[in-house]
Amino acid sequence: MWFEHLQQLALPAVLVAVIGYLLGSISFSIIFTRIFMKEDIRSYGSGNAGATNVLRSVGKGAAALTFLFDFLKCVLAVVIGKMVIAYFAQQYGISPIVQQYGAFAAGFGCLLGHVYPVYFGFRGGKGVVTSAAMMAIIDWRVFVLVLVGFIITFAIMKIVSLGSIVGAIIYPISTFLITYFCDYRYQILSGVSGASLSYVITCTVLALMISMMVIFLHRANITRLIHGEEKKLTLKKHTHAKEKEE
Repeated sequence: MWFEHLQQLALPAVLVAVIGYLLGSISFSIIFTRIFMKEDIRSYGSGNAGATNVLRSVGKGAAALTFLFDFLKCVLAVVIGKMVIAYFAQQYGISPIVQQYGAFAAGFGCLLGHVYPVYFGFRGGKGVVTSAAMMAIIDWRVFVLVLVGFIITFAIMKIVSLGSIVGAIIYPISTFLITYFCDYRYQILSGVSGASLSYVITCTVLALMISMMVIFLHRANITRLIHGEEKKLTLKKHTHAKEKEE
């Protein structure tokens, strides 16, 4: 029965992943940098098309807009993913709990689009804001734990990449703990009804995939962290120098 349900939802899952990818490919860091400076953010600072590089290289206004719209594009993708899968689940008589899988599929597609945007030569950002939006919409309980881990790490070290890596590590662990104990075993602050062990395992595996991708995208940052060369985030006015960090 479970395999049959997977077959029935395979095409809708691919559909929402493609929708998520196309939404994720709208790189607002590139768009707003071109509006504010008529330049490509990928020619500045770290060369990364993300909110942190926009903050360092362009300014607070462009960074705030980048953060907001990158967050919202993933929210839209995840909401669409949940709605589409929920619709097909109803048609096939499948438990509505599977809409969470649609959220993961659309969110992962959005993350891929943000990192490899089809509209901008497949050179994008590292997906931290996009991942955060996906976590927040899929499961606010997990998001709170990840956010606390990020905030504590950043407050101590003042390094965004390190906070992002720590958050990525916490994500699958907290997903397992929350879905297993809150949804499956005890129904405490449960966000779903009728959670099975397969649901716990599936959500954990999907969260692990997203976590591994975020960590992989930070591999250069990890190398700099090991050598003590990773820059701390400061809000000093940037000179808009075009030199890239190695």
